[in-house]
Amino acid sequence: MDRLAPMLRPSGRPAGFQRWRDLLFLHWETPLAALRAVVPPELDLDTFEGRAYVGVVAFTMRDVCPWWSPSVPGISNFHELNVRTYVHRGGRDPGVWFFSLDAAKALAVLVARAGWHLPYHHASMDLETRGGEVHYRSERRWPGPVPARFAARYRVGAPLGAAAPGTLEHFLAERYLLFAASGRELKSGQVHHVPYPLHRAEVLHVEESVVAAAGLPAPDGAPHVLYSPGVDVDVYALRPVAPRG
Repeated sequence: MDRLAPMLRPSGRPAGFQRWRDLLFLHWETPLAALRAVVPPELDLDTFEGRAYVGVVAFTMRDVCPWWSPSVPGISNFHELNVRTYVHRGGRDPGVWFFSLDAAKALAVLVARAGWHLPYHHASMDLETRGGEVHYRSERRWPGPVPARFAARYRVGAPLGAAAPGTLEHFLAERYLLFAASGRELKSGQVHHVPYPLHRAEVLHVEESVVAAAGLPAPDGAPHVLYSPGVDVDVYALRPVAPRG
C-alpha cells in the first residue's frame, strides 16, 4: 500500500483552511472484531504489524474558514476532540474513520454535520496550561450518546521531528484522507499539510468515556502518546468513492 500518496497536494483549490494546534494523540490497541462491528463494510481495517488501534485526538482549531472568507473572531476558533480508527479501501487510500468529533462551537457542529456528513457533537471544553502541565477537558452536550467525557493532564517532552515512513508514529499520525457516510454513498475528503513536528509527551492523568460511547470496548492499559504543536491545513471537498450496500 502506498502510504505516501495521500500526503501529496491534491490538484484544484482547497475548500477551506484551518490551523490545528496543541494536538495530543492517544492510541490504544483494539480488537479487530470490535472495530469491524462498527466500521462500514465498504472499508477495510488498516493495521500496523497486524494490530488495530483506536485513537483519541484532543486539540484546538484556529482560523477555520472557507476559501472565500477570512476567519471570523468568535466563530473560527474552538477546541475539538475526535475518536477514530484507520481504514483503507482494497489496499489503497489509507485514511481515517471517525466515530465521533466533539467541538466547543455549536455552529461548527451544525455546519460539519450538514456539509461534511461527519458525526460532530457539541461539547463543553477547556484547554489550559498550568505549571508546565496541559489540562484538557471535554463533556458532550448534544446530540448523544452521552455520557461522553474526556479529561487529560500531560507534559510535552522532547522533540522527535517528523515521523519516518514505516514507523508506528507515521502510521498513527500522518493521515490525510477521511471517509464519511452520506446516505447511500461513501465519500472521501483530503487534507494537505506539512508532516507533523512530533514530540514525546507524558500523560499524568487520563479518564474518558468517549470510546465506549462509540460502541467500542473501553481502552485497557496505558496509551501510546504523541504531541504536536500543530500544522496549517488546506481542506479539500468531499467526493463520492463508492455506493453503500
